[in-house]
Amino acid sequence: MNFKIDSEVQAIKQRFEIVGNATKLNNAIRVAMQVAPTDMSVLITGESGAGKESFSKIIHSLSHRKHGQFIAINCGAIPEGTIDSELFGHEKGAFTGATGDRKGYFEVTDSGTIFLDEIGEMPQNTQARLLRVLENGEFIKVGSSKVQKTDVRVIAATNVNLLEAVHKGKFREDLYYRLSTVPIYVPALREREEDVVLLFKKFAYDFSENYKTEPIKLSEEAKAYLKAHRFPGNIRQLKNLVEQISVLSVERGISLEQLQSYLPRTGSNLPALVEKESDKDSFSERDILYKVLFDMKSDMAELKKLVFKMLDGNDDDKEILEDHKTLFQNIDSSHNRLDEYKQETDIEEPSEPTLVIASNQDEYDSEVEDITHEMEYEDSLSLEKKEKELIIRALRKNKNKRKYAAEDLGISERTLYRKIKQYELEDL
Repeated sequence: MNFKIDSEVQAIKQRFEIVGNATKLNNAIRVAMQVAPTDMSVLITGESGAGKESFSKIIHSLSHRKHGQFIAINCGAIPEGTIDSELFGHEKGAFTGATGDRKGYFEVTDSGTIFLDEIGEMPQNTQARLLRVLENGEFIKVGSSKVQKTDVRVIAATNVNLLEAVHKGKFREDLYYRLSTVPIYVPALREREEDVVLLFKKFAYDFSENYKTEPIKLSEEAKAYLKAHRFPGNIRQLKNLVEQISVLSVERGISLEQLQSYLPRTGSNLPALVEKESDKDSFSERDILYKVLFDMKSDMAELKKLVFKMLDGNDDDKEILEDHKTLFQNIDSSHNRLDEYKQETDIEEPSEPTLVIASNQDEYDSEVEDITHEMEYEDSLSLEKKEKELIIRALRKNKNKRKYAAEDLGISERTLYRKIKQYELEDL
């Protein structure tokens, strides 16, 4: 029985050109095969570029709806004002520009399958409409009062944690549980370490046929380096890398040094525009800045304690302590809070605190506060500048095709549109 299932999994891999033998990948394919003959809703989760759309096609092709229409829709790429019309259609005169009736995807795809990618980007008003389709098979066109029926299977996908979105009030809880009847997790490429080299070889042969050249090959050291890379863009990033090397490299044998020139080990090269789990092994510029600021405050607390001890031991300085009571009060408690914060955030204690002697303590505090605000302001400008530069580079790389630029950046098209407008890049 197991042999039969494994052979069926291999057949599906060949049919849909899925490369790899990772356990998590095989399990995801088995679940897709088991749920395909039913009409149950499926929620496919996984990082951007991991290959979630391939699983929606597997489910559709193995279902009784395989002769019906299959439509893939990116919810993050449709503006909020028009997504209801796109999905459910509209009547003539429903809004400005509605010069005629229009059928929506749920009407066009009757008896077929709709794949809703980036479901987490769907507006909440549209979520309520979708929930009605899932529960009753009913929808109403924009500008109409007539209830229509549809028989559509919905497969959804997301690269964000929908449970967190539910807790934050950004996603309907009832819709989440209605969609996730059968969850399928598509593993990230870093969870398929042994598959990385296989995928590299597959892409190398594909591009050698396209460009009529000899396929590139990796040395053993280069293979080890490739498998250790995190690949935040997953399969899409690896494919772009192989194509770049295939086109630009004169030599067909790729050494470790050559691979490092195309794939430097710098963590994530993308701007932090989406919420992800932070990597404790690497610090961003903002993390480093915060560390410096808290170290400065820690040094100030140490300095106050030192001065307090010096003055407290001299009767002639009692008057100074009375005049500056607010400066030295609660020193221990504030210093303890700093220690607790640094333990929580994994910020290391500086090995040699720098002590600065000022003639007037209040004046020094004022100067430190001014420097702190200036550093935060400069940091903000620096981050915005780098974010803008990365967006420009992504747009130019993809010849202003925003869909692919958004994929390279690891953000939704809607977020990219907003950033383009924010930085006035429409005429780029």
